Amino acid sequence: MAPGSHAHRPDPRNAQVLVYVNGELRPREQAMVSVFDSGFVLGDGVWEGLRVHAGRIAFLDAHLDRLYEGAAALDLDIGLDRAGLTAALYRTLDANGMREGAHLRLMVTRGLKSTPYQDPRVCIGPATVVIVAEYKEPAPEAATRGLRLFTVHVRRGAPDVQDPKLNSHSKLNCVLACIQAAKAGADEALMLDPDGFVATCNSTHFFIVRRGEVWTSSGDYCLAGITRANVLALCHEHGIVAREKRFSLSQVYGADEAFVTGTFAGVVPVAEVDGRRIGSGARGPVVERLQTLYRGLVARDVANRERP
Repeated sequence: MAPGSHAHRPDPRNAQVLVYVNGELRPREQAMVSVFDSGFVLGDGVWEGLRVHAGRIAFLDAHLDRLYEGAAALDLDIGLDRAGLTAALYRTLDANGMREGAHLRLMVTRGLKSTPYQDPRVCIGPATVVIVAEYKEPAPEAATRGLRLFTVHVRRGAPDVQDPKLNSHSKLNCVLACIQAAKAGADEALMLDPDGFVATCNSTHFFIVRRGEVWTSSGDYCLAGITRANVLALCHEHGIVAREKRFSLSQVYGADEAFVTGTFAGVVPVAEVDGRRIGSGARGPVVERLQTLYRGLVARDVANRERP
């Protein structure tokens, strides 16, 4: 079982899934890309994680907005328009007979290189597009147990180094943060910005609750999270004061509740940060309410969503 907010139980059906690779659906063991692919050589690409409910992909428009914006920043031609990419996603789902409890990983790289070198001008073909669909649901206990976070020395960088808003394949700083947290016995890493304020986690977005108010980082040093934005919108819609602001670890340690958000598991409580219990150490009332509101938002989104 994967740790933290991505905890899930293995599903034997995944051994038989078909994977989309550049327009072809291939058995899992035959789904391969070249060692000369830009993604393998350099981590040169963008990706999205997507959840499937009732036969629909939740919040697909927002995910595609982020994917194409990232590709534009990288000067990467995906080679498919939004309608074509949407059709490929649903083709993959239909080929696997998936309607519920599925997770999609959409990956786009710059494509094949004539030689393993960073310059994009040595690419010799179109972008590589891969879609991995798996039966994967959050472990039930993730909604209540509470994560243990550890603040790592690896910082979220400034956009003139590597823009943290890009959902790129180049995730080394997050990997290093994850390693440090794991070595400390924690579930996930809490990462600070260059000035020492709380930024985000290595694979999720971080929130605290103080005196009934929901706080998250300014957003300057974190990915433009889809679930993060949805939770903030739900707070505003339902009269919960929500602030995007800078705050310190001292304010985290004194919080009444804490939680993380992500596409895979939605809203997940945090029980402990750096060995300090947050609030009672159990899921609090604000987190529980937001979990209920978020489930309702997902249901409404897929109910109103057309599919090819």
